[in-house]
Amino acid sequence: MKIIKDGTAAGGVCTGEELEAVNAFARTELKAGDVYIFSVLLCDNEVDRDFERFSESTLRELGELFVGVTGICDHDWRSGNQVARIYRTELITDKDRTTSYGSPYVYLKGYAYMLRTESNAELIAEIDGGIKRETSVGCSVARSVCSICGEEIGACSHVKGRQYGGKQCCAILEGAVDAYEWSFVAVPAQRGAGVIKNFVETEAGKSYAAEYEALEKAAALGRKYLCELKAEVLRLCLVCDKSMHPALEKSVDLMDETALCELKSALEKRAEKLYPPLTQLPGRGEVTKFCGDEYII
Repeated sequence: MKIIKDGTAAGGVCTGEELEAVNAFARTELKAGDVYIFSVLLCDNEVDRDFERFSESTLRELGELFVGVTGICDHDWRSGNQVARIYRTELITDKDRTTSYGSPYVYLKGYAYMLRTESNAELIAEIDGGIKRETSVGCSVARSVCSICGEEIGACSHVKGRQYGGKQCCAILEGAVDAYEWSFVAVPAQRGAGVIKNFVETEAGKSYAAEYEALEKAAALGRKYLCELKAEVLRLCLVCDKSMHPALEKSVDLMDETALCELKSALEKRAEKLYPPLTQLPGRGEVTKFCGDEYII
């Protein structure tokens, strides 16, 4: 089964071990100034626009197959269209991110190189400028498995993209067979695929390291706050009306912070009416009758 899936591409100077890895594919020894390197998010385990996703094991298999594979444009298989080559890959798990179906987000990162020639100067400038960013992979897999029943897609009654028992049906791509090429494209099937931005620490950039770390921490706190806010909204929903919970459980992931706060406030007011606080003191103008039965020995 031949498939084409997408990713993203970011660039820099090739030095040290990276240059050694690049020279494994060169017939003449290349120097740092001869080479432009960049990293590419080739593919991941998220459900894409075609309602398909790679399994983690398939991504691992593709990682081996993509080493040495050429990069082209628009999947046009011409030798004159070759612009880069993958010299190593890495399978990465993002612990701070989960997929739409609740699994840890995993992606295949490729490291590519191209020669700093006059003909490549424009493409290098477009990569650095963020114009050439989206990428797509051409590969083949052995099976396309239904996420609902585990049967081969097409052999069962389930349709990709439809909901079954609250779960969206997608095709799980299993068993990597071959990796043909990867391409720069305009619209990738996989939303996250493409050129990855690199943070290169220079003497000028060191002064921003603390600020960058502070922003990362602030972003992590923001994600935690939103997660807790969603959990509180769902808790209040259970308090007010359990029948609303299944529908609201899916909706909260699509809400921003403002909408969540408004919904939380509305649910809190409703909960106060349903369960007003009880006090031990009598109301105004009322007298508490004393009964000493509990003190009888």
